[in-house]
Amino acid sequence: MPLLHAQALSRSFGSTRALVELTLSIEPGEIVALMGANGAGKSTFVKILSGVLAPDAGSVLFKGRPYAPSVPAEATAAGVVTVHQSTDLVGIPGLTVGDALLLNRFVDRREPFFVSRRRVRREAQAMLREAGFDLPVDRNFAELPAADRQLVAIARALVNRAELLILDEPTASLSAAESRRLYATLLDLKRRGMAILYISHRTADLAALADRVAVLRGGRVVETFARPVDFDAAIETMIGRPLASARPDARRADGDPVFEISGGRLLPGSEPFDLALRRGEVVAITGVLGAGKSRLLSAVFGAGRLAEGAMRLDGARYAPESPREAIAAGVAMAGEDRHRSSLMPAGWPGETIAETISLPHLSRWYPSGFIRPRRERAKAEAAIDRLGIRAAGPTASVWTLSGGNQQKVVLGRWEAEPGRLLLLDEPFQGVDVGARHDIITAIRSRTDRATLIATSDPEEAIEVADRVLTMDHHTIREGRAGAGARRIGEDAR
Repeated sequence: MPLLHAQALSRSFGSTRALVELTLSIEPGEIVALMGANGAGKSTFVKILSGVLAPDAGSVLFKGRPYAPSVPAEATAAGVVTVHQSTDLVGIPGLTVGDALLLNRFVDRREPFFVSRRRVRREAQAMLREAGFDLPVDRNFAELPAADRQLVAIARALVNRAELLILDEPTASLSAAESRRLYATLLDLKRRGMAILYISHRTADLAALADRVAVLRGGRVVETFARPVDFDAAIETMIGRPLASARPDARRADGDPVFEISGGRLLPGSEPFDLALRRGEVVAITGVLGAGKSRLLSAVFGAGRLAEGAMRLDGARYAPESPREAIAAGVAMAGEDRHRSSLMPAGWPGETIAETISLPHLSRWYPSGFIRPRRERAKAEAAIDRLGIRAAGPTASVWTLSGGNQQKVVLGRWEAEPGRLLLLDEPFQGVDVGARHDIITAIRSRTDRATLIATSDPEEAIEVADRVLTMDHHTIREGRAGAGARRIGEDAR
């Protein structure tokens, strides 16, 4: 008997049919991966299993009994624990990592009102040991990088003794080493009989873990692939069209550099490095978490500083004191976490596609201070057409869009104006293969500027870049050819 059996689940939002008679079973001790383009129905299915949404039709059996949680706490109590991609609600600024790990116990009053700091530390360390993670329990949760916040969320879920663990893009912010540690933990849980529903766009994750891959398209499971998975076939099934036969050929950029760093040091005492990017060139920097990739991009964008060294833009000295100065000079950046760095919160002014695109250009577009909505909409409509953004129109909220379409809007912001250098920090987080292909095409089609990308995924780096550089201990060490090296999906074979 399956641990979980979803039968003909359907769910609509107005005229949009998110799920259409979706049917899927998961056995105890099985890892089933969900693969689907943004908007295929993955999130809606997870929300139903998590008690966030109720289906319009269909049913779910868990351990042979009807399962219909009305709130997430009911799902957790039944043995279904979900770790979401966003970790904003895992902890609260000001609380320690240990507090965040024990937060559920305090909320449901399993712990006394007064509890010693020593006990919190001891209990939290035990939870981390069980999960196989090494994190500082006394550190402020808000100060943790995205990767460590994800590990806290997973550790907290594991100690709830779940029988079904649902993971939504768990490795999106993890280094290769951390991903391997997570793989080992999940495979151990599988051996102990836990079922895992794993949602990921990364074929490396699925190749390492999945017993089966269920492909969603249009709100239903259209095909299931057993291990070993033919990922080219699975991706073609997911996007509904053949893959391009090859990635773009690597280009050799000539001419004077658009951007240069000479004798750069990111930290006092780190090894110096030089970097040069030419017009039309896409360069990716890869390396483990903490190698210095994001620090480098922040320094170039004026949000940080080099410890030593000089930067030049179009041959002239370049030393921005702020992102505003960098933007004025023609340098743009899309940060690692688009929800925090690029999008206004839902319900706030500036949350529409048109407003999101225009936000950093307001002083240039409207020097008199009077905003012209017609111009905003025209720029947004051009971005929607050029990047293939799936949206109701330019006045739609960015929060109604899938992750891949949100990232296209962020890219569209910097496509709206000419520029000299585009900085992209982890641009493919939470982006499916189809949307990633569209974004790569857009990045590589711009030959009037240079593009510098930071990514912890070497396969993404190879796919998008003309040159791939490796950063280690805050210095650039080596490089190799990028785009054209391999086909999409080949990394999982």
